[in-house]
Amino acid sequence: MSLNFFNPAELARPSGFSHAAAGTGRIVFLAGQTALDGSGRIVGDGVVEQFEKALGNLLVALAAAGGKPADVASLTLYIVDMDDYRAHSRAIGAVWRRLMGTSYPAMAGIGVARLWDAEALIEVQGHAILPG
Repeated sequence: MSLNFFNPAELARPSGFSHAAAGTGRIVFLAGQTALDGSGRIVGDGVVEQFEKALGNLLVALAAAGGKPADVASLTLYIVDMDDYRAHSRAIGAVWRRLMGTSYPAMAGIGVARLWDAEALIEVQGHAILPG
């Protein structure tokens, strides 16, 4: 599998994401994941804890399809409170590096009024490209 990230000089320097990703292989569509535990309850009192659980859930789904964090080509974050997310960006970045490493896929962060589960503060949805 080949996955390449692109950050053209004509665009603003990205921080924590890439402007584009392209690759060859099997595409995996990853459903949006929130901080649901195995019993279907939202866990985590704040956005950092919920981000960690949501991203962890997405990576569990990816692993079930045969993928790993480096295979993630794009992610969309749906964020209930953008100011709170930005205020905790350093802690969220630390969670990112622990779970994803230093790979930064194409990403978007979208502010939303609420998510399916009213207690959810963030949802993570994405695409991955796996070998073959």
